[in-house]
Amino acid sequence: MGQGRKVNFQGVYNNSIDPKGRASIPAQFREKLSASFAADNLVVTQKDGGLAAYPESEWEKNQAKVEAMEPGPLKEALYLALISPAKPCSFDKQGRIQLSQAHRDYAGLDSEIREIVVVGVDRRIMIWSKAKHAEMQAQAETRIVDDPQVLANLGF
Repeated sequence: MGQGRKVNFQGVYNNSIDPKGRASIPAQFREKLSASFAADNLVVTQKDGGLAAYPESEWEKNQAKVEAMEPGPLKEALYLALISPAKPCSFDKQGRIQLSQAHRDYAGLDSEIREIVVVGVDRRIMIWSKAKHAEMQAQAETRIVDDPQVLANLGF
């Protein structure tokens, strides 16, 4: 696959982080990242009470869009909430990425909470605690139930 083709990460994987804060990323996601982006790195930032991991090229596109915005409160908020906390992460030989302490704190992954859910969401990978993922899943299902016509229009 070349960079011109759309890559979708999809799937839900239960996993854990080790005591050093390393999280295993599913092999399917690593393979898509390597084949589609010719890269073995992710950029991880904070989002929705969890962590969002983007292929570097996708992250650079998103960051460029923010940089192109007119100065103002929304641009400042995007920098503070998403851009500034971002950190590049490379994979070790076991397919793990090191999550910073700040990222683990934000996502509620302390020394007692080691179970995570790794979810493919279009062109990013989300990492949530098991409890936060259940909460996000329930919110998504409620939103769908509240607007069933959307599913009908999409053919589901």
